[in-house]
Amino acid sequence: KKTAKPTKATVKQQQGKKGPLEMSAKKPVPFLRQVVPVRKKVQRDPRFDDLSGEYKPEIFMKTYSFLDSIKKQEKEMVQKQLKKCRNMEQKEKLQRLLNRMTQQEQAQKKQQKLRERELTLKRQQRELAKQGKKPFFLKKSEKRKLELAEKYAELKKSGKLESFLNKKRKRNAIKDKRHLPSQKNL
Repeated sequence: KKTAKPTKATVKQQQGKKGPLEMSAKKPVPFLRQVVPVRKKVQRDPRFDDLSGEYKPEIFMKTYSFLDSIKKQEKEMVQKQLKKCRNMEQKEKLQRLLNRMTQQEQAQKKQQKLRERELTLKRQQRELAKQGKKPFFLKKSEKRKLELAEKYAELKKSGKLESFLNKKRKRNAIKDKRHLPSQKNL
């Protein structure tokens, strides 16, 4: 018994090292060709993937706390450039950048306050549960009311409450005027 060897009619030698194998055109191609499977790259999004672990804001803030100092340095650099700059277009760009940085900083502080408030509420609930009382969870509307009361207290302390209330009254008056029928229709 002989072992089957590829004959020169079916497969010819490669042309050099990197050349492809030359196949015979006389042999019919099968209906279902065997295609070499190419492994598809699976892209992972760490926000939704379990392999990345669970998102915990406290741990995230501790891990990336060094970014705050870098952001502060960048803000100072932008402020210095803004003082030195003479070109109006460049000055406007720097001013927008500075405003964005301050807004991001304020938003981060606000988020931190919210997180701390929620943590204190959770701690209180745990203590009540340890004492044997039934835990009580606030609704979103009640949380908003507490937040608003806290905001008013802060404004009163800083002395800006009256101006804030005046602005709010004006805004509400404008909204009310929109809903009223216009004089032209009468």
